[in-house]
Amino acid sequence: MHLTPGATPPEILASLWALAGGPRRALDDVALTGREPALPSSFRVGAVAQTTIAASALAAAELWRQRTGRRQSVSVDMRHAAIEFRSERYQRLADRPPGPTWDKIAGVYATGDGRKVRLHTNFPHHRDGILKLLGVTYEREAVAKALMRWEAEPFETAVAKAGLVATMLRTPAEWAEHPQGQAVAGLPLFEINKIGEAPPRALGSNPARPLAGVRVLDLTRVIAGPVCGRALAAHGAEVMRVTAPHLPGFADLDIDTGRGKLSTALDLRALEDRDRLTGLLRQAHIFVQGYRPGGLAALGFSPEACADIRPGIIAVTLSAYGHEGPWASRRGFDSLVQNASGINVAEAEAAGVPAPRELPAQALDHASGYLMAFAALIALARKAEVGGSWHVRVSLAQTGHWLSQLGRLSDGFSASDPKLGDIGDLLEAADTPFGRVSYLRHAGVLSETPPAWVRPAVPLGTHAPVWPE
Repeated sequence: MHLTPGATPPEILASLWALAGGPRRALDDVALTGREPALPSSFRVGAVAQTTIAASALAAAELWRQRTGRRQSVSVDMRHAAIEFRSERYQRLADRPPGPTWDKIAGVYATGDGRKVRLHTNFPHHRDGILKLLGVTYEREAVAKALMRWEAEPFETAVAKAGLVATMLRTPAEWAEHPQGQAVAGLPLFEINKIGEAPPRALGSNPARPLAGVRVLDLTRVIAGPVCGRALAAHGAEVMRVTAPHLPGFADLDIDTGRGKLSTALDLRALEDRDRLTGLLRQAHIFVQGYRPGGLAALGFSPEACADIRPGIIAVTLSAYGHEGPWASRRGFDSLVQNASGINVAEAEAAGVPAPRELPAQALDHASGYLMAFAALIALARKAEVGGSWHVRVSLAQTGHWLSQLGRLSDGFSASDPKLGDIGDLLEAADTPFGRVSYLRHAGVLSETPPAWVRPAVPLGTHAPVWPE
């Protein structure tokens, strides 16, 4: 993708569509409204939100055309899209705001060499591992004191070797010179690769919704992967979230991203539950996973193994840093990628503040989720026409690199920071097993098949590991 910084949202969408190999005429059905800046940032978060959501919605409309012979229009408003990139902030359960977002020792710390590192300790095993590595108690002051005995980059390396998560704060120039930054810069934004043979298999014709009858296995947590599944469910897919009681998660996030999904519990350490997942896979169309690189492959569910089990599968994998380079096997989260890749330094410089400044949304997460959904649907349509099994690759770092290449906004911080009272026109509510939940409508609007979640969010493990009839 070679875009001139400052490209318009229609130009950005066209480049996404071309990278995926979508038919050019479909772009005539899209209307993008609104203008930047949509959120307070020097980065083009609003344009990224609008175009990634539009890409996934247009791919759903194109699948609808393939199945029915009928076209429909797609519209995405930038304000709505940018706010949806912060959907977890606006959800209310019985009028209660979401719980605490960050663990008490997460965040940015100085190190003994005058640099800074960011810790991500929201998962208990990551928190406990950091405390063990530092040899301190669970107190922020103790962590800060211990980190002054480390240099930033050796600490970052030691954390990665221990299977934990933290990154050194870098400038954009430092990331561009880093071997992983160079590896990411050499990769496309996403990839759709054929990994096996299978005959063309058309989906059923004349469905009520674009993805009716499409079965999706969602083996993801936190934000990016679950957003992919939520987007597919919004257009009618049968999405089954697969997790296990021993895996950590975030209750409020699971409600926000669980709309429209079934939820089953499988412990993939156990042979019998791996067999159950295999049974689900044999009847699935899309398999989405966000485990650490190599994690599912070790359990027998690499993309290639999935293609052997279910010829014609669309296997979607999400990683933090991409599949090439020295960090390809490292775990990571949106905030850590922002920190390592120079985004937080660049944002702080634009805002004129000394401390690292995060983007106004978990934009790498949300954008990656919609890119995953978009590419998966393009691959599904391709499979119906020419056959094959397909592998979609997306990473947070590649999404961050793309965002950085789109140019900056000189007036970005003039945008308002929307509060709940400002977005009442975008909210809906539903009764769930958790109580009455209010949430954001989906911004990717289709004229003939409006997006909707027909199932409420449910507690993890609510359903048996079988597809509904």
